[in-house]
Amino acid sequence: MTGPILIAGGGIAGLATAIALGGAGLPVHVLEKRADFAEAGAGIQIGPNGVKALRALGVADALAPLAGQPEAICVRDARSGRALARLPLGQWIEQRHGAPYWTLHRADLHAALLARARSLPAVSVEPGLAALGYAIGHLIRIGGSDGRRIEGQALVVADGLWSTLRQHVAAGTVPLYAGRRAYRAVVPAAMAPPELTAATTTGLWLAPGVHAVHYPVRAGTEIALVLVTSVAEPPAEGWDGSVANREIETLTAGLNGSLGALLCAADSWKSWGLYELPTLPRWHDGRIVLTGDAAHPMLPFLAQGAVMALEDALALATAVTASLRDGQPIETAFANFEAERRPRVRRVCETARRNGTVYHLSGASAFARDLVLRATPGQRLIAGYDWLYGHDPVT
Repeated sequence: MTGPILIAGGGIAGLATAIALGGAGLPVHVLEKRADFAEAGAGIQIGPNGVKALRALGVADALAPLAGQPEAICVRDARSGRALARLPLGQWIEQRHGAPYWTLHRADLHAALLARARSLPAVSVEPGLAALGYAIGHLIRIGGSDGRRIEGQALVVADGLWSTLRQHVAAGTVPLYAGRRAYRAVVPAAMAPPELTAATTTGLWLAPGVHAVHYPVRAGTEIALVLVTSVAEPPAEGWDGSVANREIETLTAGLNGSLGALLCAADSWKSWGLYELPTLPRWHDGRIVLTGDAAHPMLPFLAQGAVMALEDALALATAVTASLRDGQPIETAFANFEAERRPRVRRVCETARRNGTVYHLSGASAFARDLVLRATPGQRLIAGYDWLYGHDPVT
């Protein structure tokens, strides 16, 4: 069978998959509906397992000067400001897992992946072309938004949570609102209250029904802010809902003064609803496979959504090259990829969901949570995630 492997979606999942496959010498054609590849201005956390994946994809060196490398995660009560726990990162986690814990601006990560993909002779990246549907014959034929038909030997669906192509693999599955609304912003580090040490630490602040996170990006010159609230009514779909500053002021009323000052320092907030997807019965159908958020979107309370997409890319490339080497069809590769990835992704999704519940506890449950956090050494708390951060995506 001839023709490139088609990838629908030029976000983190799609570009990482293109790099992994193209780096192995397999021809790849990426279709992205956006014309300019502009990536939303937001922060993103990359644990050691993700940094290992970035190394394998050949983009870690370009990103290293732009990464924040927090020394710890400082967990606090969001109302009183009382310290609950300090989980070590920095050299401690790098020595433990062979890679650092990075915090990045999402646009920087996307730009590095795009540059790497475009540098590979086997990869073709075409913006401004949405995949509207496909037909399966000897080759898979994608119907593009410009009226063309693009042919390939297989299709990787990497068009995210609101995938338009997922229904062809798992019909009838739609994202479900998770009862949370998130807000994001980025501010200069100079605007952060000095007592928060926001340029060198990650802050996690907990209160009933709300929590906040901040961490350094762009080598500590900027601070990414995230505020998550429990809201029964789902907001409008989308990633870039506009937010009036008075809404942030209302949400931060009653929170610790230093945290409130940091959050109110931002003059441009965006919001979006958090959604989950019911567990899909399958990720692949013949020569079509789902990856990243199209297959397994997860709540952000473990900061692993993008990292799982990076791991997916490497696992998929490994499965495809092994099957082709052994004379097996690409359908076998997709089946092997799914079988390998499902258990790990399921555990990450479940842990993220559980964290979100724990963050928003109130009353006696919150009191018990805080007692456990204060009584447990930070090293022991972070060591509980060895199964996550210690994973090597290239073995």
